[in-house]
Amino acid sequence: MEFVPGPLLAKLDSPADLRKLDEKDLPEVCKELRQYIVDIVSVKGGHFGASLGVVELTVALHWAFNTPYDQLVWDVGHQAYGHKILTGRRDNFHTNRIYKGISGFPKRSESEYDTFGVGHSSTSISAALGMAVASRLKGENDRQHIAVIGDGAITGGVSFEGLNHAGIENSNLLVVLNDNCMSIDPNVGALKEYLTDITTSHAYNKVKDEVWNLLGKMSKFGANAQEVASKVENAFKSALLKQSNYFESLNFRYFGPIDGHDVRHVAKVMKDLQDIPGPKILHCVTTKGKGYKPAEQGNATKWHAPGLFDKDTGEIIKIKPKRPEPPKFQEVFGHTIVELAEKNEKIIGVTPAMPSGCSLNIMMKTMPDRAFDVAIAEQHAVTFSAGLATQGMIPFCNIYSTFMQRAYDQVIHDVALQNLHVIFCLDRGGLVGADGPTHHGAYDIAYMRCIPNMIVSAPMNEQELRNLMYTAQYKNNGPFSIRYPRGTGVMPEWRTSFKLVEIGKGRKIKVGEHVAVLTIGAIGNYAANAIRDLEVMGISAAHYDMRFIKPLDEELLHEVFKKYKRVITVEDGCLMGGFGSAIIEFMADNNYSANIQRLGIPDKYIEHGTQKELYKECGYFEEHIIETAKKLMAADSGKKIMVG
Repeated sequence: MEFVPGPLLAKLDSPADLRKLDEKDLPEVCKELRQYIVDIVSVKGGHFGASLGVVELTVALHWAFNTPYDQLVWDVGHQAYGHKILTGRRDNFHTNRIYKGISGFPKRSESEYDTFGVGHSSTSISAALGMAVASRLKGENDRQHIAVIGDGAITGGVSFEGLNHAGIENSNLLVVLNDNCMSIDPNVGALKEYLTDITTSHAYNKVKDEVWNLLGKMSKFGANAQEVASKVENAFKSALLKQSNYFESLNFRYFGPIDGHDVRHVAKVMKDLQDIPGPKILHCVTTKGKGYKPAEQGNATKWHAPGLFDKDTGEIIKIKPKRPEPPKFQEVFGHTIVELAEKNEKIIGVTPAMPSGCSLNIMMKTMPDRAFDVAIAEQHAVTFSAGLATQGMIPFCNIYSTFMQRAYDQVIHDVALQNLHVIFCLDRGGLVGADGPTHHGAYDIAYMRCIPNMIVSAPMNEQELRNLMYTAQYKNNGPFSIRYPRGTGVMPEWRTSFKLVEIGKGRKIKVGEHVAVLTIGAIGNYAANAIRDLEVMGISAAHYDMRFIKPLDEELLHEVFKKYKRVITVEDGCLMGGFGSAIIEFMADNNYSANIQRLGIPDKYIEHGTQKELYKECGYFEEHIIETAKKLMAADSGKKIMVG
């Protein structure tokens, strides 16, 4: 399918081309850019609302600043589609998030305009400040540095740390605050309320027009620009005598709020701000999904990444299944925690800004006083959960595997060291698909299993997830980790009765004679398919679902290594220090020998694609299990030990 850009957009192969246009042409560029995003995302999928909301900001930034010499850092990257299109990737934007295509996020190896790789939030201010300080040290005093951060991302702790440091550095740093009251879900917290107060304050806005008139004359003052900047600054401070400005208190010059969709005004302001030295913040009010009525006026969470849709009607395209489909693992979590909480009043739900993504929104609706969205603050989410646990509460702290990495010290110091009863539900464990390396949950098995006191588990299906959640809250066994993948399970009839699982006990799913296949988590379902195919080929394989990485089921492993000389481990996680490594450690510690092959994520970053495409690339899909079993059967297991 061919995607044709508008006549102006078709001529823009780089921001240098954009800067050749007159200011009056910018609204038309925005119109064509927005339509191009709608045209492609509607049939190819991807993040949507965030990029539509910053079309004017994107055009203004690349028109006003000399990118890539002036360094532009996007926060998170959901909002960078327009940026990609304007920076030489227009004609292959249709490959966005597709296997072997361009990344859905800014990526340094992809373009010189992508100054910093971003997929996790709140990093832009620190990164841009580092660039600004480096430029100052190199004597590049004319170089500008811009961080574009959303009002959701600015709630992350690292953004506060960046602001705090930037306030004492005399560097060319501009923070553009994209204020749309949304991350993926509606924003929460005191800072969100503060920003709302600024945008609605009559006292504040009373002098805004006068201030911007002064600023608009900046270019006429030449050497006296500093004097005008001082007047601007003093006018704003006088307006805020009754309303203290948080950003001013951190030594930032604060400008705004302005309409982030008035591209000509935004571009003019950005031009003028380049003449004002030191750290500055420009507060732009935008609407997520701007310019596409269904997204602008509908459910903003749904339109964050809606999948495929009819661009003319706004109807989201859903393929109706021929038979009942299994639920997503996240939905099983969401409904199960409510069931458990109805029976146990000590259960609390906690998530850092992902209530719809992890389905804690179900509990937030039914039990709003016992479910907490703490904003984009993973470290706080973990320590907040630890505090709850000291008082006898049982927090289920649900954080995506890739985001739990940001709270690792809190997991160790605040939870595990004190042996507190916090249940970590790690959603999106393993390869997640189109979001790519910034979002793959590749490392949690390895980073959790090395922590003392930590129980580490992974369910193979929905029933196992329910039972592990039930077991984790039933008795205080200290910190308890349950990881499960992105996507659907395998059980359409998943609402099974709760059963206690003996901690550290696996399951023998199938007996066999020639090879033992040991799996952890939902990837075991693909292994089961491979084992059935092997049976047809005359290879009898046993299947063990280990359930727990820590503690391991040693009784089951003794059985395996006493009977089998050919062993395959399969995991949707990194091989370095992961499940297969734990099995090899057990084999070595107990003086067993076997031909053992580990299948999992190799020691490299895996790019984006569908989950099955990535399983195949990494070599642990069904055909790879079959091929590995065949090779083990062909090997002379009596003469040598093979460890893979």
